[in-house]
Amino acid sequence: MDRIQELAGLILRHGPAEGMAGTMMPRLSLIRANGPTMPVPSVYEASLCLIAQGSKRVSLATRTVTYDAARYLLVSVDLPLVGHITEASPSEPYLCCKIDLDLSALADLIIAEGGPSCTADLPVLAVHPSDPDLVDAACRLVRLLDQPKSIRTLAPLIEREILYRLLTGPHGPGLRQMAEANSRLGQVTRAIARTRGQFNKQLRIDDIAATAGMSASSLHEHFKAVTCMTPLEYQKQVRLQEARRLMLANGMTAGEAGFAVGYESQSQFSREYRRLFGAPPRRDVERLHGSTSFAGVV
Repeated sequence: MDRIQELAGLILRHGPAEGMAGTMMPRLSLIRANGPTMPVPSVYEASLCLIAQGSKRVSLATRTVTYDAARYLLVSVDLPLVGHITEASPSEPYLCCKIDLDLSALADLIIAEGGPSCTADLPVLAVHPSDPDLVDAACRLVRLLDQPKSIRTLAPLIEREILYRLLTGPHGPGLRQMAEANSRLGQVTRAIARTRGQFNKQLRIDDIAATAGMSASSLHEHFKAVTCMTPLEYQKQVRLQEARRLMLANGMTAGEAGFAVGYESQSQFSREYRRLFGAPPRRDVERLHGSTSFAGVV
């Protein structure tokens, strides 16, 4: 059986009826959509996305890529993207397997494998032709859901194989650069992690720069080169995404959600929310409540 068809069958069997769902493996999520979705801003974790059926388009500032069963998406760092599913129907739903990258395991593998460093600037959002070996490994990972007792032992081995396939593929140099602590991309990766981890607190550029091992001016320059936004703009997107989730999933009011993510001014929260999502908080939640088109479908 063609591996892509096998992956589609596994997602249909183990995945949700609609939307994105986690699994017994914390870095594996399965996604299904029964129709096209509207463009939605979302922060994508560093991950590999393998589509078994359908297609999706994602954008970072002026850069737009499309991926489908013939092309996989690799996001090397946590990025604020705008994405929407372009091909899906009830009879042929969008089916995707998302595998978050274990950065610690990636670093260990790079040390074990060795290899030259890369100093060139490489895209952190990239689409590459489907790799049969990569899809085969993903199938074996999803298939472990039929063998829960084997997950603890075998899942780390298969995930390590997937990382190895990525390292030896076209985006390998970029992953090596991301995992190297002293590389520019490695420094920005640390800055992104600190910014996301403290999204609801006042952003102190000097503290973020110190975490990254950079000067404040260098941080601004390289952070924007990678994410297409400043650290402050990045934090704002993370805040607003979390506020939206709190209102949709937890039933918080706009005032409660804005305060929870660090806004002191309700008017500022509503203004920035509308600018990002196209509608004020209450209207946006009413429009999206009960819909899966917004629910982080990757």
